[in-house]
This record gives sequence, structure tokens and C-alpha cells, in this order.
Amino acid sequence: MGNSIYRFLCGLCASASQELALHGAHPAVAALGRDVLNFQSTSQVPDGLSRHVVSSKKAQANWYNKLLAAWKKARPPPKTPEEAARFVVQTLKNHQKADVEGLLVYYGLPIPNGATPSAPPPSAPHHATPSPPPHHAAPTPAKRVKFELHTLPVDAKSVADGDTVNVYVDTSDPRACGSVPREVHKAAAERAKARAARNYQKADALLKSIVDAGYRPVPNARGEEVLGKKYRIRLSGIDAPESSMPYGKEAKEALLKLVQGKCLKVFVYDEDRYGRCVGDIYCDGVFVQEQMLKKGCAWHYTAYDQRPELAKWEKQAQAGRKGLWASSNPQKPWEWRKDKRNGTA
Repeated sequence: MGNSIYRFLCGLCASASQELALHGAHPAVAALGRDVLNFQSTSQVPDGLSRHVVSSKKAQANWYNKLLAAWKKARPPPKTPEEAARFVVQTLKNHQKADVEGLLVYYGLPIPNGATPSAPPPSAPHHATPSPPPHHAAPTPAKRVKFELHTLPVDAKSVADGDTVNVYVDTSDPRACGSVPREVHKAAAERAKARAARNYQKADALLKSIVDAGYRPVPNARGEEVLGKKYRIRLSGIDAPESSMPYGKEAKEALLKLVQGKCLKVFVYDEDRYGRCVGDIYCDGVFVQEQMLKKGCAWHYTAYDQRPELAKWEKQAQAGRKGLWASSNPQKPWEWRKDKRNGTA
């Protein structure tokens, strides 16, 4: 009896120690760690995982058993996405490649060879954006992908101009990159109660506090309201005319037409000095930057992205005198901004 109690207490201490190790880890790594440790007490795998892998729930449970045993032995457990990816691949090295890569994609972890999966597995969630079809191949990534986002449907107010869009990611998705602050969860729950009681003044005040914290209640693809985390996305490789420039309004409308009401897949490469995530956007299997360039709605921004595909699409629009290229001498947005800063615009 005494030995049983001792082993039980040791188990509790070990679990607490493992939970403590998650603090300071990358959000995607922390999400993996929490699910692995939760499996010990619940024997349940994450609900959304089946949409990313090909094997059964029973097989998935076998993976988490192995991951749990390996996690407990790890000294120290993984902290970075690269360490976590290697940990998963090494632990599940005898399993199907599609399953291992699907698991990595689910948590937003990199594929160990540095390549970014160009498409979700065949059983990807219905809200994930399909990969480009073969005749619409994705261009070479601009840089190493830091993380991937699958967004909630984009509304009309989310498009700022022809190269920037605000998106929201369901906070229940591990790729939302980080746990939601307790005060935001509390405000969301209180807002739901206030709306049910028709206390709309209180509900509006709570909504403001949620939005100010960088979150918002957003309808998902099924029309259900979920809590979304906000990301500002700057489309990599293009520079559209500013709103007050010639063709600025048309560029914004073109981007809006491509993304409004759609769920997007975003490969994030970097963050710019304004705090925006810089990356590639796909929508319904279409590479958005490609369409903006081919329609003549943006310039190839060579100062930050030298991909030859972008230059080719810009030249196609120039040759066809499409969009802004209908003008004989359209002004470059970066020159217009410089003139404005110098007071010569």
C-alpha cells in the first residue's frame, strides 16, 4: 500500500515537472506537450487531428503512447519547433510518412528537412485551404517558413489595401500560436451571458476589451461563433498602390474579391517593422500574390523578394497593359511613400 502511494505521488510530481517545462517553450511546442501529457490522464487524442492524418483513432492513440513515453524520458524536453519536429520524427520513425508529416502540420511544426508541405493531407479539415493544383504550382518559398496559419473566413473590413489583410485564427487551433489570456476567455464568457440576457451595452463593452487585446468573436466556416486571434498579414513579394494613389482603390477591391468570405492558408516567413506577419497567402487553391501581379494590381517588390516567378507574372501584366500598367508611366508605391515622407508627393 505504501509503495503504491509513493509511486502515485512520484507520478504527480513528474507530471507537474513536465508541465512546468512547457513554460518558455514555443507555443506550437507547448501545444504538443500539453496534448501528450493530457493523453496520460484522458487517453484522448486531439479531435482535429484526424483531418490531417490518414490512420485511425486507434493508431493515433498508439502514437501518443509512444510520444508520452519519449517525452517523459527527454532531458530536457524539446523547446523549439525544430527540436519538437525532430522529437516527433524520431519517436514515430517506423510510422507512415503521411501520418508523421500530418501530425507536424497539425501543430505547425516544420518538416525536418526544411521543406514546407505544399498541401494538407487528403483528409485535411474542410476549413483548410486546398493546395494549388498541379497546373498552378506554388512558387519557391521566399524564405524558411516560420509557421503556418489556417484562418477563419475573411470579412470585407479586413482588407486594408492591395497588399495587406487582417485575418483571424480559431484560438482552439494549435497554430494560433499561444494560449489565450485568462482575462480574454473570461470576457468572452461574460459577453455570451450578457447577450443571452439582452444586456447589449455590457456585451459591447466586453467586446471592445476583447478586440483591444487582439481577439474577436468570428463566425467559422459552419457559421458558429468562435474566438479568433488577430494577425495582420503583409503579402510577401508584392507592393500595391497606396489607397490615395492611382489604381489604389482598384488594387484593394481586387484583393478583397480574391479573399472575402474565404478561409486562407498563410505561410509566414517573417515580421516587418510594423508588427505585420510577412508571408504567402493561398485561397481556394490559388496563390494570391500571383493573381494580384497577373491582374496588374501590384508591383513585384524586388527589394525584399527576388523570386523569378513574381518577376515573370509582373512582366506578363506589363505586356498585356493590364491594371496599373494601362498607364504609360505608373509611379512605384515605394517611391510615392518616399516622396510623401520628404514632403514632395
